[in-house]
Amino acid sequence: MMDGTMMNSGGMIWGMGLFGLLLIALLILAGTALVKYLFFNPLRKRGDD
Repeated sequence: MMDGTMMNSGGMIWGMGLFGLLLIALLILAGTALVKYLFFNPLRKRGDD
């Protein structure tokens, strides 16, 4: 009984870890895209403000 519970907990932790890595990767990609957009785009387009 105890072994089954431990295995289930480990599986949940692994799943959350993988999901966390995916989330972090997506955040990093979004962050770099935003930085590129803000710094490498011509600032003339932002005169709309």
